[in-house]
This record gives sequence, structure tokens and C-alpha cells, in this order.
Amino acid sequence: MRRALPLMLLATTVSVPAFAQKSPMTDPKTAPLSYPAAKRGDVVDDYFGTKVADPYRWLENDVRSDADVQAWVEAENKVTDAYLATLPGRDVFKTRLKALFDYERFGVPVKKGGRYFYSRNSGLQNQAVLFVRDSAAGQGRVLIDPNGWSSDGATALGEWVASDDGTKLVYTVQDGGTDWRIVHVLDVATGKVLADTVEWVKFSGLAWAHDGSGFYYSRFPAPAAGAKFQSTNENQAVYFHKIGTPQSDDALIYATPDKPKQGHAVQVTDDGNWLVLTTTAGTDNRYEITVVDLTSPDAKPRTIVPGLDNEWTLVGNVGGNFYWQTNKDAPRGRIVVMNLYARSAFPPVRELVPQDKDVLVSASILGGKIIATYSADVKSEVRRYSLDGVSEGTVALPGIGSVVGGSGTDKDTEAFYAFTSFTTPTTIFRYDVASGKSSIWEQPKVAFDPAGFTVDQQFYASKDGTKVPMFIVRKKGTSGPAPTLLYAYGGFNISMNPAFSATRIAWIEQGGVFALANIRGGGEYGKAWHDGGRLANKQNVFDDFIAAGEYLKAQGITGKDQLAIEGGSNGGLLVGAVVNQRPDLFAAALPQVGVMDMLRFDKFTAGRYWVDDYGYPSKPDDFKVLYAYSPYHNVKGGHAYPAILAATADTDDRVVPGHTFKYTAAIQAADIGARPHLVRIETRAGHGSGKPTDKIIDETASDWAFIAKWTGLVVK
Repeated sequence: MRRALPLMLLATTVSVPAFAQKSPMTDPKTAPLSYPAAKRGDVVDDYFGTKVADPYRWLENDVRSDADVQAWVEAENKVTDAYLATLPGRDVFKTRLKALFDYERFGVPVKKGGRYFYSRNSGLQNQAVLFVRDSAAGQGRVLIDPNGWSSDGATALGEWVASDDGTKLVYTVQDGGTDWRIVHVLDVATGKVLADTVEWVKFSGLAWAHDGSGFYYSRFPAPAAGAKFQSTNENQAVYFHKIGTPQSDDALIYATPDKPKQGHAVQVTDDGNWLVLTTTAGTDNRYEITVVDLTSPDAKPRTIVPGLDNEWTLVGNVGGNFYWQTNKDAPRGRIVVMNLYARSAFPPVRELVPQDKDVLVSASILGGKIIATYSADVKSEVRRYSLDGVSEGTVALPGIGSVVGGSGTDKDTEAFYAFTSFTTPTTIFRYDVASGKSSIWEQPKVAFDPAGFTVDQQFYASKDGTKVPMFIVRKKGTSGPAPTLLYAYGGFNISMNPAFSATRIAWIEQGGVFALANIRGGGEYGKAWHDGGRLANKQNVFDDFIAAGEYLKAQGITGKDQLAIEGGSNGGLLVGAVVNQRPDLFAAALPQVGVMDMLRFDKFTAGRYWVDDYGYPSKPDDFKVLYAYSPYHNVKGGHAYPAILAATADTDDRVVPGHTFKYTAAIQAADIGARPHLVRIETRAGHGSGKPTDKIIDETASDWAFIAKWTGLVVK
């Protein structure tokens, strides 16, 4: 999820969990497991006259400090580890995953001061290493290697930005998967880390002053003692840090203390003359834009786009002419220009590139041209325009797939971008603006033959008749009903695009099918597609996903007891909800770091932002919708459920682990069949960002072996 209401918490004291046998429904494939006892508390909340029990409220307590939660976690992991050790395919998957991950991977280079900065992973390194070259084709040297920062490989290099002259680099450290960052500064020539340190940074951009004297960033107030991983994130403000000074001296640039729920991102224009502040109040792309003229020492922040109504994403500027990507009066996006020297509160807007039938994903000014990426039925297309909005054709791509990143400035004659597809590992291209031609900058070599796979895009009808696209990836020769893994996300305007995944290749090579459904709630078809799957329309997301499973069976792609499902974060909510609604449809489920309690999600860390997509539990109409699909509250006893392996992590401060803890306790206590209903609780793993390669391999090997057993995939 991007970063982008009050009930009493009754702490319940419990004894150290012991193993307790329950008597589940019979299942011919397995003997029932014994799960750790989770004591039921007597918490009941009153929502507008509806009494809602929350017997496992105590599992919301911080696992790092609550001994009872720690004991329950240890007991759950013991049961899960013992079960996973019995799966014969796990070692096969682990060996193959190591081979598939063992290839050189590059990030998109960023050019600053004639130097090229980029990330590289040699293959099985736990964390990518930051390199620098003195020329595009030069020899790279290591600038930052985070692999020695911790013994478990779980301390990662986060965001990084080089100064305009390429002499200094500001970067963040992410420890154990947390969203919190610690900021440091490095001298590029010597590799020396300077004394500057900035803390309590989260959901922040980093932007250098043009002269390299310091950088702008966003941070929150320091949380109360013991509340670092659970307290709600409010009162974010923008500061300027001058190099060589303590954080306590940082200058406050912009804040809205009267509106504590607003967050503020910061960027400096390529010419260094303007500070652009983007204010949000949730996860929607509804922004307020404030600018500061940095050429004037007495300039004050000036709001040029008031309110939080539409997207306004900076494409670039030429002097006072600012180019924007916006969905104002254009739900699929358009490009407009405004002149900031017009002193009106809201400078006049002139349309340059009108809305198209396809969705505008991103745009930049590169070498005096507008380069815009569109999504056409979930496939990337890159178009080129003059600064007057005149079409100059398209940028040739190597095939059907996704452009997943780019770098360059309005003064550069070269730009870089990454391209990927289901069978094409991320390849870095250099684009020559003058000639309009692309060339390969770095191309990985992988331990499989992409020609041995097929990718099809098919469209199926959802419950209400809406046509939904779905990609189906198979190994050539795989035919007839086959064990299938269905994946989707369905929220927050996030599109699920074709992309390479070594983990999925390992599943497909064994004869499994992978299907990606582009369900509503995402951004695949613009604002209408997003709106069609959020708030009161959230059930459409579940209907779309269920319809995808039914389609796969009706078309003979998969068969009875052959369909597994997977989703993470909002996708974990998706999996939990559809399992409750249609337990008969699925053989196995992998809900990962999911939002499982829809009545209390807004009480922890970044959860308060998500009301844009989910609504407010404190509002009667929203409560009715949320309560109807909340995974934790809708487990159906008396129905045979698929095998479930849920996952979370102790340092997940995005979707706090209490969501999965409570959901797990609920499904293990319910009479839902004897198939295993387990949870894997990682340590120092967070929400997923910064996860070490070896942990990814271990987790995936277990996941694939688990669903292989329950879908009938024979692992060879």
C-alpha cells in the first residue's frame, strides 16, 4: 500500500499458550493439526447498535514487548515450521529458486554531475549495492554496500539521491523492514560518511538544494516511548537540513499543525529554482500544491492548487511554465501547463495533451521533450511530444510488457528506463533524445529460456458483467486443467502490470499456471476503475476475483481442487475476504501481510491513510460495508475451508501484525475443516521492502511447496 477512528482497548492477560486439540470437520486428505491455544477475551464493541465481539484484541499488543503475544507467536511458528518440514517439494523449490535468483540485476541509473549512480545485485546478495560510474559505459565502483550492515542481511539501503554536481549523496537506512528511515550523507569521491544524521523520517522524498548546501525532507515528530511501531503517523512536516549541522538546527519549511492528518512531500525542480510541496490527506491521488521561489530569499510558500480534489503531478518546468499530469476533468489523465508568474491564486491552465482512450501513467520532460508512458489494456506504450503538445510518435519498446522506471532531466540528451515482462527480466535501456532510439545499457542473463513460456491476455465477465483482463502464463506444453496460482491486488489505484518474477518462474517450470487478474480497485483503466472497487463498491473487487477463479475452471485452465490464490497487503485482505465468501472455490490460499480487521485498521501507524479506499469505521454507512467483508469478522464455521498459510512479520509497521494474528486465531478456532490453517511470522522482515534475498527464497520455497501439496502439483 502507498502512503502514500476511537474505541477502548481492553488489554487481556493470558497465560503462556499451550497446545490444544480441537475437533474440526473431517477432510480425507489430512489429519487435523493441533494449534496453540489463543485465549478468548470478552471485548465487545458497540457500533451504532451492533454488538461486535473482538475476542483476540490482546493479540494487537506489540509482539516485541508483550510476553504473552511472544509466546503465542513462538508456538505458532513451531507448529508451522514442523508442518512445512514435511513437504517434499520444498527443497526442490529452494534449490531452483537459488539458481533463478543468481543473475546480475541493475537499477535504472541516475546521472548527476557527469556521474552515473545505479544499484546492482550480483545475484544472491541479500541487498543490492549502490555503484557509481564516471561515464555511461565506464567501470563501476562500489559506493555503498549494505550487505555488511547486519548479520541477518535485513538492514537495507533505502532511498538515495545524489546532489546536482554529483559530489555528495544523501541516503536512508531501513532496518528490519520497518518504514522508519535514518538519513545519512556520503562524500562520493572518498566514500566517507559524513557526521550528518536525520531521524524519524518516513514516507519522504529527498531533494537537494541546487548548490549542494543541504537537502529537504519530510519527517514526523518522534513517537512516544514504546510506540514506534504502532502509533498513528500524524503531523508530518518538511524541513531543510544544512550539511554539517545537527538535526536540531534543521529549518522548518512547511507544516500544517491545524491539519495533523495531512502529509507533505517535497521536490526541487531540475533548474533548482523552485520548491514544490505536494500535500495529501490519504492514499488517493488528490493533491494540494504549494511552491516556493528559491531564487527569492524572502519568498514564502504559495499555494497554487488549493484543496484536495485532483491529481497534480509535476512533469517538469521551463522557467515559470510548469507542466502537470492531472486527472482534473480527465479521469484517464492529461497534460497541462500553467505559468507561475501569473500571480493569481490559481494560475490559468492550458491543455497540452488531452485525455486519451488509454491511461496516462507518468510523464517527464527530457531533453526538451515530453516523454509520456501510457497503459493500453495493461501494457506500456511510451509517447513523445514537443513542449507545445505536438505528437512526435512513440518510443519503440522491445515487446509487450511494462516500463517500470525512468531517469533524466530537461537538459539531458540521454535518458534511461527499465523494461520488463512476465518472461523478460528487468532490462535497462539508454534512450537518445535526439535520435529517438534506444539501446541496451545492461541486460541480465538468466538461468531459463524465455522462449519456453507462453503469455496470454484474456478477458472474462465479472458478476455484474464488467469485462476484466487477466494474464495467463504457462510453460509451453502445459495443457488441460493444471494446478494454478491466481494473484491480484485490487486497491489504492495501483496497477498490476506484466513484470518478471523469478519466484513465479519456479512455479510455472513445474507445470503450474500463473494467472494475474487486473481487478477493479486498481488503476489499470483510470479513475473509474479505481472508484469501481473502493468504499461502497469494494465488493466488486471480491466479485471480480471470484469470477476470475470461476473463469479459470470453466475454461479448463484449472480443475477441481487445483486453484490456489495469493495476495499481499490489500491483496491479503482480498484473499481473506474471498476465502470467507467462497471457500469451496479454492484449494489453498496465501494471505500475506493482510489488512484483516476492517473495523480497527485506522488505529495503527499508516492505517489512517487508508480511509480513502476503505472508508471510516466510525461512520455508520461505512461500518456496514466494512463489517460485511472484514476477514476477521466473517469466518464461516461449518464450511470446509481451503488450506491456508498466512504470513506477517514482527516489524511490519505498515499493516501491523495484529491483523494477521487475530485472523489466524479466528480461523484456527473455527470449525472450517481439517486442512491446515497456519501462519508464518517472520522476524525483522517488515511489510516486504528491504527483505533479504535468502529470506525471500526460503519463504517462497515454503509457499510453493504448500500450495503444490494442496493443488496436486507434482514437484520434480
